[in-house]
Amino acid sequence: MTDHIWKRDEVQSPCVKICIIHPEARLCTGCLRSLDEIAGWSRMAPAERRAIMDELPSRAPELKKRRGGRARVRYLD
Repeated sequence: MTDHIWKRDEVQSPCVKICIIHPEARLCTGCLRSLDEIAGWSRMAPAERRAIMDELPSRAPELKKRRGGRARVRYLD
């Protein structure tokens, strides 16, 4: 007996279930999508999804920027 699993031929979500929105970049730190992209993902055409997926790697540097806080303290002897 063979089980045939139905699969849709469409771009899958990049979600990795780490949903934290970076306060300055306004991107999810897990998948690098914006809130609008996350909310509209299921309604997007495959071409729109593919365009976003292709752009995601270039967004990673936005999250590497220092967010602020206390500067590193250097003590002199």
